[in-house]
Amino acid sequence: MLLRLLSISLITITITIGLFSSNASAALFSNAYISFEMPPNWECKLDGTEWVCISKYEKQAKEAIIILTAKEVGPTDTLTTYTSHLKSPRSLPDKTGKVTPSKVLHVKERLIAGHPWIDGMHLGSEIASYYTRYLATVKDRLAILVTFSAHKDHYTKYSSDFLKAIESIRVVAPKDILDSNPQIPMQGNNERQGLPIRLPEIDPSAMPPEPKGNDLKTKLSALALLIGAIGFYLWRRKKS
Repeated sequence: MLLRLLSISLITITITIGLFSSNASAALFSNAYISFEMPPNWECKLDGTEWVCISKYEKQAKEAIIILTAKEVGPTDTLTTYTSHLKSPRSLPDKTGKVTPSKVLHVKERLIAGHPWIDGMHLGSEIASYYTRYLATVKDRLAILVTFSAHKDHYTKYSSDFLKAIESIRVVAPKDILDSNPQIPMQGNNERQGLPIRLPEIDPSAMPPEPKGNDLKTKLSALALLIGAIGFYLWRRKKS
């Protein structure tokens, strides 16, 4: 009987967590050249030539970031060049000044909604202890790069949101931007473009600091304590 009641309690907790999670619905982000399904409770702001997306919650904003940038295609903007670039480790200094090469986890070409993208992933390529996934492509005269970064202790929390964003990416640039006519300016909605496309180097002072501890472990410990408390209450109730 006690085990049955505990099982019911666990099911109730799981359903409750699921209901809370389902209440946070994703929104569609769209700018002059791209759209994608943004993680729930995130917002994107234009910062110079790049769009920067982070969680609205201060604590979670320290865990992950999405950056979007685009420019007019140049001689080195090809899928082959992007593949070669992503297959090479990036050597960046850490907080102590020590230069450590990033770990290349995968690089591949893939189709998203019928359009080819180069999909790569590194550990420690933008800032130490952060995974960064890169999506790069060209369409007509437009070159696009999107990066998804999250601290390694929290990446699993954002991996499904990142996957939804990646699977929903669409190039939405109008014909006047995609047209090969070089007389047409590459601008839209006050966005500035034209710098050489690159894997953006995130300034450590601008990147959220590494979080302390592991939120997943903390939540599991709290859940275990809650289950234990429920079990003790039900045992006392049965005894009385």
